[in-house]
Order: sequence, then C-alpha cells, then structure tokens
Amino acid sequence: MVQRVALYARVSTADQSCERQVAELTAYAERSDFEIVAVVKETASGAKNDRAERKLVMDLARKRQIDLVLVSELSRWGRSTADLRTTIEDLAARQVAIRALNGPDLDISTAQGKLMLNLLAAISEFERDLLQERIKSGIAHARSKGTKSGRAIGRPGFDRPERVKRLLADGRSVRTIATQLGISKTTVMKVKTAG
Repeated sequence: MVQRVALYARVSTADQSCERQVAELTAYAERSDFEIVAVVKETASGAKNDRAERKLVMDLARKRQIDLVLVSELSRWGRSTADLRTTIEDLAARQVAIRALNGPDLDISTAQGKLMLNLLAAISEFERDLLQERIKSGIAHARSKGTKSGRAIGRPGFDRPERVKRLLADGRSVRTIATQLGISKTTVMKVKTAG
C-alpha cells in the first residue's frame, strides 16, 4: 500500500526560506514512492504551539487523509517537550507517524519509541533554551558596551563634512579618508554624494 504523506517545512523568520527543506522532503518522498498529499510551508517560531499551517497537517491526520508526516528535523515540528509529545501522540492515535529525515521514525506504540520521543523532545527544548540564553547574553554584553544590536546608543551624527569634502577635493580615496578620520566608508560616500 502506498503511504500518503504530508510534507511540513518551517522557518522562524520571513527572511528565511522553506525551499531547501521542501526540496529535501520531496526528493525523499519520491525515492520512497510515497504519495504526497500536501506540502505545507510555515513561517513561525517553533516555540509557538498554535501554528495555523501545522493545524492543517493535524486536520489531514484527523480526516485520515495521510499516513505519515515528513519533516527535515523534529525541531521543525515543535520545540517544547510537552508540545512534541502531545502532537505526536495525537497523530499516533490516528495511526499517523512522523518521520524526521535526520532522525528515527517515532513509533510511540512501543516503549523504545516513547523513550526516543521524550529524549528527542527534551534535546530539542534544551537547544531552544540554549539559543535563548545566548541571545540574552549577547544583548546584555552589547548593552554593557553601550550598544544595542551593534549600533551605539545615542551615537552622534557626523559633524565634519567639510573636512571630508576637502580631502575628496585633494584626490584622496574614500577608504583613505574613512581610515584617516575614523569613520565608515558609508559616511564618506554620503558626504561625497550629497555634494
């Protein structure tokens, strides 16, 4: 019997793309002779449990239109241990499995499957917590240096455009002027284009 699958790809921010995940999932499904019922792409934080596109996949499972959910990695499906356990148990209750390309199948009808689910979910949540700690640490470090996101807080505007114009008139390069005055090349270019 041909397995019917839903491909689920997720990225966290709008400047990221699901295309690589979709390509890998599609290639895997085709190699495995699966019938692709749906390709679901979502842009949302993995920490958010209430995701509209993931709900579509759950609806397909509830209607028994799929046998398997394919994801590139388990963290694409969910980040928290509780959320992963709940949604995967919900899928399993409808005889729908979930398969991560970089991990094992999760058959939670066995003791080993339940253990694996709990281990993978805990690792996924741990990774998310570490990432949040690194972000907070980076912001705290930036603030201690008087910056936020790499920009100085209250950085004064450039107040020496006449000096830049004089150096440009002397035939100096943008790079040389920036180095000499301790300013960015962008600032020199702004003065140059402003005339």
